[in-house]
Amino acid sequence: MNIRPATPGDIPDIDRLLYQVAAVHAAGRPDLFVMGEKKYTDDELLAIIENDSDTRPIFVYEDGGRVWGYAFCILEDHADAHVLTPIRTLYIDDLCVDESCRGRHIGTALYDYVKSYARDIGCHNLTLNVWECNTSARKFYERMGMQVQKTGMEVIL
Repeated sequence: MNIRPATPGDIPDIDRLLYQVAAVHAAGRPDLFVMGEKKYTDDELLAIIENDSDTRPIFVYEDGGRVWGYAFCILEDHADAHVLTPIRTLYIDDLCVDESCRGRHIGTALYDYVKSYARDIGCHNLTLNVWECNTSARKFYERMGMQVQKTGMEVIL
């Protein structure tokens, strides 16, 4: 087991996981998500890995030469926000564990790694959004000690 920053060679495995996440979202909210698509193109992934790793780190859980999970993060600095306190936040943009490996604590290991990383770089908090239709993810984050910070609401027109 090894958690490390993503490399360009990880993109095929990351793609596999991105499609799994997209399928969960498309099944839960087909009015918003397109089945069979993924959040990032390979070019976008490559740019993040090669150029934006300080502000948008991607961590992967690798075992046996294969990536079984990832955590996409975005560093948010509120120093110039007039209404917010000047804090740094690490936002988990996406966290996924291969569906064939769920229940093996890979998600916990990734989450703990990201939390430790955020603490080490001086972040005030760790945040994320979870879709209401993804009950297993919401329960996982609650088990990790996360609590609701704000609620997004909608009305379908």
